[in-house]
Amino acid sequence: MLLRLPFSLFLMPVFWFGLSALREPFSWGRALGAFAVLHLLVYPASNGYNSYYDRDEGSIGGLAAPPKVTPELLTLVRLFDALALGGALLLGWRFAVLVVVYLLVSKAYSYEGIRLKKYPLLSTAVVVVFQGAFTFLMAQVGVGAGPGALFEKTNLLLALVSSLFLCGSYPLTQIYQHQEDARRGDRTLSLRLGIRGTFIFAAGGLLAGTLLMGFTYWQRGEVQNLLIFLLATGPVVALFSRWAWLAWHDPALANFTWTMRMNQVSSVCLSVAFIGMLALGQR
Repeated sequence: MLLRLPFSLFLMPVFWFGLSALREPFSWGRALGAFAVLHLLVYPASNGYNSYYDRDEGSIGGLAAPPKVTPELLTLVRLFDALALGGALLLGWRFAVLVVVYLLVSKAYSYEGIRLKKYPLLSTAVVVVFQGAFTFLMAQVGVGAGPGALFEKTNLLLALVSSLFLCGSYPLTQIYQHQEDARRGDRTLSLRLGIRGTFIFAAGGLLAGTLLMGFTYWQRGEVQNLLIFLLATGPVVALFSRWAWLAWHDPALANFTWTMRMNQVSSVCLSVAFIGMLALGQR
């Protein structure tokens, strides 16, 4: 349960975004393999490791009432790490190297001897880069994209867009954990910003990402992709606006239930948008 497999699926949009940005054909078999490695092995291993060292007593991502941590959890995490590396190697050594880097960084985030999570700006930068642009490019490597596609200017701009979206959404995932984080001495970005500041920061990051996305799609001659994005994410904007308005007047509503609802709706809507772009581009 502490591997939080359903919560891992909230990270799907970055994977689909990376694939939708590719202009060259790719193997759907490789795509399925890369998806399985990341979402069924890498992310659950990272979640489990985070849970082992955090030992949360209150709600955490995907779990309203997390169970007690046992030593067996760390054994299971190591098994998932090994399976992730084995699966990644089947898709190529470059993908495997990126998977190893991601696993190591995710452990540094929580490991008590390093615990990047204690440092609000550094931990935010790590999450924004590695769950955003790094994962965007890692997904592309997983399906066999070469250096030409990876380092093409507009592809790198879209990778930056994914990090801007993470920059906006990441503090929202911390907004209900202020008491828990303060108890452990983790000065997260959301805790530093406060509830109102978190919503303002999130709106700024998401708006910046959308503007850069629009510019990049215009540069690529793919304005239809921006229209798909705006149409599909309408429910996200509506939900975010309502939640921000309610929590602004009643901070108690910056809670686990609203956060998970926001994660679920945004994950589904963003995935629909990027899968739609992918289907349009692969015709």
